[in-house]
Amino acid sequence: MTIKYVINKMILMMGLIMMIAPISMAAESDDSLSKVEKSKTITLGLSADYPPYEFHTKVDGKDQVVGLDVKLAEAIAKDLGVKLEIKELGFDALIPALSTGKVDMIISGMVPTPERSKEVLFSDPYIAIDQAMVIRKADKKDWSKETDITTKNVGVQKSSAQETLLRNESPDTELTSLPKMTDIILNLKNNKVDSGLLERPVAQAYVAQNPDLMIADYEIGEVGQDKMAVALAKESKALATEINKTIENVTLENKMADWQKEVGGLLADNESFWSKYGTFYLKGTGVTLGLSVLGVLFGSLFGAVLALMKLSKNKFFKGIALVYIEYVRGTPLLVQIFLVYFGTGVLGLNLSAFAAGAIAVCLNSGAYVAEIIRAGINAVPQGQFEAARSLGLSSMKTMQKIIMPQAIKNILPALGNEFVTVIKESSVVSVIGVADLMFQAGVVQGASFKPFLPILIVSVIYFVLTFTLSRAVGVVERRLQND
Repeated sequence: MTIKYVINKMILMMGLIMMIAPISMAAESDDSLSKVEKSKTITLGLSADYPPYEFHTKVDGKDQVVGLDVKLAEAIAKDLGVKLEIKELGFDALIPALSTGKVDMIISGMVPTPERSKEVLFSDPYIAIDQAMVIRKADKKDWSKETDITTKNVGVQKSSAQETLLRNESPDTELTSLPKMTDIILNLKNNKVDSGLLERPVAQAYVAQNPDLMIADYEIGEVGQDKMAVALAKESKALATEINKTIENVTLENKMADWQKEVGGLLADNESFWSKYGTFYLKGTGVTLGLSVLGVLFGSLFGAVLALMKLSKNKFFKGIALVYIEYVRGTPLLVQIFLVYFGTGVLGLNLSAFAAGAIAVCLNSGAYVAEIIRAGINAVPQGQFEAARSLGLSSMKTMQKIIMPQAIKNILPALGNEFVTVIKESSVVSVIGVADLMFQAGVVQGASFKPFLPILIVSVIYFVLTFTLSRAVGVVERRLQND
């Protein structure tokens, strides 16, 4: 046996090891199934404003998320022997939540597309669907099978299969992409769009609840062309295998047809609007106020630190405060919420939606409060500083005993106005599933099939909150002027 022969054998063995190692590592890295089994919980991500697939209703007096997709998720959890946990998010936030480990799977009327398939792993399809064009009954004469939709403005849900279908088959059609299905119906009823393209079961549900709407005698795409599937993280092949087994059983036993009848009964609305949805608004008001109080309280503490850093003679602290304040004031709160919620997930911190929303609001409010406090301190006459120092007080004592008491009197009205602003701006946390007023309005929209009334009620609640707080701030301001 020559040395050359031995070397060649070693090279061959090393090559085989290098080829096998990535495969074994990939297999070992797929802990999706064991992770679910170990936690005894599988987390479902959905957007519960999409009846009959997922929507809110009262079951035995308790609010629950129900629908065809929820039934499938319950069957998957049962077969895996784990508990089902539902996490609600905006439809656009579902795939980022899956990619960052916030949810284990998405079942939310999602159709596999080439773009989505690059980001997530899809299961076998569990239902085939076709599309329906919803129009106003008053416009029936303008619609037929031969209608040229390039002359129409069609409402679609953003990032949906309907949007992709129209862009591919009728690229010249004017599209209005909206976040929620209820937004499409609201725009249609208010003549903002000419029609809305929805999946047929969803279209039928909305038409049944809105007598001024109908399904047009118009067809786009092939019947059953689109198929819904469960979305999973790219590496979750082991979990996908088990989910496919459940889907196979559901298909063989035709359980979807039985679920459709069951869900159809839940869509019936036999209670008055207030008795059925009043508690939603109460919960939403409490969450909104809680977020606002936390935002202003901790934002004020953080803002005070930032203000002192910005007024500091230390260039390092001053630079940090300046960069932070300018960055936060120069970016939308919505972007900051996404950065906190999904960014912490990338770092391995599994924050709840409320915690992430509260932190984002606090960080955002802190930047604005810092400028309010800085302006309040600068408003104190320079002579107060000089008099305090001439009496032998240190810089710390001067700020604590002389400057801040006067500055607080100046900034309290502005802090009250910041509280009012936070109440209104905190509404954007609904996109990550925080159950504030705007989130609850979307829930009621989807469950009641009334796209306008829930928003009107929320606007009144916001007005009452901000008006009351503004009057309270006015009273405090007048008392401070007299003191």
